[in-house]
Amino acid sequence: ARKGLADTALKTADSGYMTRKLVDVAQDVIVTEYDCGTANGIIVQSIYDGDEEIVDLATRIYGRVAAEKVINVNETVVVPGQLINETTAKKLQEIGHEQLRIRSVLTCESRRGCCAQCYGLNLATNVQAKLGEAVGIIAAQSIGEPGTQLTMRTFHIGGIATGSSKQPEVRVKHVGSVHYNSVRTVKSTDGTFVALNKNGTISVHDDTGLELESYDLPLGSQIFCEDGGKVKKGEILVRWDPYNVPVITEKSGVVEFRDMIPGITVETEVDKETNTKGQVVIEHREDLHPQIVILDPATKAVVATYSIPTGAHLTAKDKQKVTAGEQLAKTPRKVVKTKDITGGLPRVAELFEARKPKDAAEIAKIDGIVEIGGTLRAKRKLIITDPDTKEQEEHLIPLGKHYLVQNGDLVKKGQQLTEGSITPHEILEILGPHALMEHLVNEVQEVYRLQGVEINDKHIEIIIRQMLRKVKITDPGDTPFLWGDQVERTEFEEQNRIMEEQGGKHAEGEPVLLGITKASLETDSFISAASFQDTTRVLTEAATLGKIDQLRGFKENVIMGHLIPAGTGHWADGLAVFEDDEFAGPSDEELANAAADLEEVEA
Repeated sequence: ARKGLADTALKTADSGYMTRKLVDVAQDVIVTEYDCGTANGIIVQSIYDGDEEIVDLATRIYGRVAAEKVINVNETVVVPGQLINETTAKKLQEIGHEQLRIRSVLTCESRRGCCAQCYGLNLATNVQAKLGEAVGIIAAQSIGEPGTQLTMRTFHIGGIATGSSKQPEVRVKHVGSVHYNSVRTVKSTDGTFVALNKNGTISVHDDTGLELESYDLPLGSQIFCEDGGKVKKGEILVRWDPYNVPVITEKSGVVEFRDMIPGITVETEVDKETNTKGQVVIEHREDLHPQIVILDPATKAVVATYSIPTGAHLTAKDKQKVTAGEQLAKTPRKVVKTKDITGGLPRVAELFEARKPKDAAEIAKIDGIVEIGGTLRAKRKLIITDPDTKEQEEHLIPLGKHYLVQNGDLVKKGQQLTEGSITPHEILEILGPHALMEHLVNEVQEVYRLQGVEINDKHIEIIIRQMLRKVKITDPGDTPFLWGDQVERTEFEEQNRIMEEQGGKHAEGEPVLLGITKASLETDSFISAASFQDTTRVLTEAATLGKIDQLRGFKENVIMGHLIPAGTGHWADGLAVFEDDEFAGPSDEELANAAADLEEVEA
């Protein structure tokens, strides 16, 4: 019974520490100019869980600045650079606009801090952010404050709760024609079509070809309408088994079991509910690969091979005749989904610290076709081959791990191959910074959403911008950098600009993702880093390298007893960008005028 109380005490401490780390990493993000002039932005769309819309587009774009023009039948709804208010956001949603490119702190090109256009509305005052506004600290506090409401403990969720809360059928919402997208199908005996691969989608289009609705097709879905066929509103379009992942044959023929040895690779199990006996593939160490092979009845040649995963129930019998589209085996989805979900604070901390998750998923590095190979030292080989370039990428996957793909599946770059959480560093390496930003924002938001906390995306974006501000040099070119150096992005771009002017060779670099603790310790300012943690190490390093602190951020100035370089009044004097990195003092003329004014007053 005391568990809750102890948990609360620990939670407050943890949450406070996280807020402190966030403030430290984002403290020097200030609005430094009105518009950085970038044409870049990020694309946002509504967030769905299955068919249910969790966050609509209007909520996500309210208070942001558009980066593209939207026209609806001769009427301009949005122009680039327009701040989106509630009316515009609602209107965009009503005309059925699915997504919008908006300005974001993530793509802001200000040399220091960010610009007011990329930040958008200041949510405290409901007007556009002013110069000198400390948006970094606001962001850190907005994320840290609800931290105490997040739980600490991990939940243990059993299968069905998470995996198949989706409806096992899709009914059409509009009249139109059906389109299959990257789906392999086979017509079964009852006239329906069976989907043979995973990542296909099915969509309904109107007469002009505009897409009205689109659905993912799970493997083994029954589709009740052919490609190009017409459907009416309310008709069932697709149905699937929410509890099992099937293995389906694409060819007709005779079944033959291979490497199915009772007691070693398969065992007989009695289903408690239906009291029927069935064979189940079990974990095995030997170099055996339970497979079902389909033979041509006439020539006895092999026409198709299916490797059967551990835990699968066999539905076909040996030597049985099957027709294309029939089920050979099924893996219960329950097995797939029972895992600890690290909830709340620890998950947010894991994301912001960019740690490698315990049970990391393998993700595809190239587009191509999957081939599951043999075992090698308790790991199974999975090879992806690009059909066009014949490039190959090999993954070694531990035997007990559950695959999300099957032999012959077409996978896209960055797609998950096995169960588990995705490592953020891999997303950055394979899909680039934009995909990583989207992933982190969505993952952090998911944790808070489970607890019913709403945080605006822009706060999380500011923290992610700070995590991505370093570049690792892969080729120094003619710049003074060294290979493998980690330098600030602004410095990297500045040096490349100088090289361009002088006609020298550019430096090449790749973005690096740092966790918030590491990012705080690697700031330009050693005073700020030393006041955070590892004081001795930071100061020794700074002294050895003879570093100079320009006192640009908040903490350094507070520690030195200066005024902080922020606040809306500070920028009114036109000190917007300090080119020489010094605060310009009053000129002699100004001092003389001030003295004269003072004399007048005294007189």
